[in-house]
Amino acid sequence: MTVTDLWTVMPILIIACGSLLVLLLGAIAPGRYLTMVGVTTCVGAALWTFQFPPVPAAPQLGVALTPLARIFTVLFALAGSATLLLSHDFNERRGIRGEEYPATILFAIFGMTVLSAATALLTLFLGLEALTFAFYILVAMDTASNRGAEAGLKYLLLGAISAACIAFGIALVYAATGTLEIGPAMEGAARSVGSRPLAFAGWALILVGAAFKVSLVPAHLWTPDVYQGGPPPVVAFLSTGSKGAAILFLIDLLRPAGLIPALHTPLWGLALLSMVVGNLAALRQQSLKRLLAYSSIAQMGYVALALLTGSREGYVAAAFYVMLYTAMNLAAFGAIASLSSKDDLESIEEYRGLGYARPFTAGVLALALFALAGIPPTAGFMGKFFIFAAAIRGGEPLLALLGIITAAVSVYFYLRVVVNLYLRPATAEITANRPTPAEIVPLAAASLVILVLGIYPAPLLALIEAALS
Repeated sequence: MTVTDLWTVMPILIIACGSLLVLLLGAIAPGRYLTMVGVTTCVGAALWTFQFPPVPAAPQLGVALTPLARIFTVLFALAGSATLLLSHDFNERRGIRGEEYPATILFAIFGMTVLSAATALLTLFLGLEALTFAFYILVAMDTASNRGAEAGLKYLLLGAISAACIAFGIALVYAATGTLEIGPAMEGAARSVGSRPLAFAGWALILVGAAFKVSLVPAHLWTPDVYQGGPPPVVAFLSTGSKGAAILFLIDLLRPAGLIPALHTPLWGLALLSMVVGNLAALRQQSLKRLLAYSSIAQMGYVALALLTGSREGYVAAAFYVMLYTAMNLAAFGAIASLSSKDDLESIEEYRGLGYARPFTAGVLALALFALAGIPPTAGFMGKFFIFAAAIRGGEPLLALLGIITAAVSVYFYLRVVVNLYLRPATAEITANRPTPAEIVPLAAASLVILVLGIYPAPLLALIEAALS
């Protein structure tokens, strides 16, 4: 390994060393400052990525800090630091103590950064599974919660099937093309789909596994239970960082040769079913976390619609929406975590009157719901606009129209929560927790991102377009 190789992987090394440092400090001198060590590690990795220009790939390691990898590394690091801050006081209220939690969060970020920089299929798979393995632990981290243990077990069992599908698919692609380098392998698979059944079978298995990671229907059944049973800060990170990494996984595989024609119909069906089932199922939910789970399924259906175009504009729209969605869901689940005391506020009815009793946290939650609904001038509106525009220009006007209709339907269940926050009086004594300084910082930052990118998205769009050019 050369100095250049070390320079290439330095953000990844910073996060890996930070995870080990947290484990060691927790064993030697346990204390509340472990959260700050984790946050400092994330911010340090993000600043290093911003500060230093891209360097040549590290071929022995199968990674390259490309412009797109730099953008997503910063996104994952900042999302991880926000999750650690949101978890700090939440874990104290729930009795979740020890160095395992912040170390596992950092390990998940490590997997995400490896995936974003991967240049080989094997490295891509290892990064994806590293982050997934971390979430198996995080979802069940609250050992006092039976629902959390159930959610962790469901996620583990279905995740193992997904990992097997992706691993077998990569093996078949390698058998058909003779290489593990992402670009040559995907280009070779695209050329061989018509003549070699192995290439098509490999791509199909990868798509099945990726559908689970992204929560596309019908591989979505784990999502409501995991979102409801997992700790809200963990779900905030799972629904943003993990989904963002999975979408980046698909972009990396699709970019070299575009969408293979044989896969157009399956992906078309996945996008349609996700948008329709996600939004219709959310209409019937009484639990806010399950509502946001089905909302997440629908939101990923919109991203699949952008990927379906197989064009650079579609990939830009998908990457752009993933970044906006990270801010929106961090704000939504972060507000839920901040309001929760010893128990989560489960039912939508429990949020009645909180708009006046807890104005800051309820305002953040309302803003996130407006953004998820795609109401201007929030970032959600701009994200959906670019996705539907890319789909129409990419030759998918029918699916884009159906997506617009389902997005209009979704406004009802998002506004139902806002109505409870502000237009219905509380029926019982308010027990929701007041926000702490550690929670105010990430919630305010996410809200600011939602508003700024809803009004002025041009710089971020230009950055993503340059990275994908």
